[in-house]
Amino acid sequence: MPNAPHPVLRALGRRIRAAREAKGWSQERLADEAGVDRSYMSGIERGVRNISVLKLASLAKVLGV
Repeated sequence: MPNAPHPVLRALGRRIRAAREAKGWSQERLADEAGVDRSYMSGIERGVRNISVLKLASLAKVLGV
């Protein structure tokens, strides 16, 4: 059985999802804009991916936060 997502990663994923939804974007659009696979974007939003600081900076820039 896989480990539960870390609380920090889950919180980060929720914030990214909220910013994406505030823009009215799909996961697919955000993934395209940020240059990541849609399934990877899903994992980020669910808190199961431990993304790099550089990828986080890329998402923040695309989302305008």
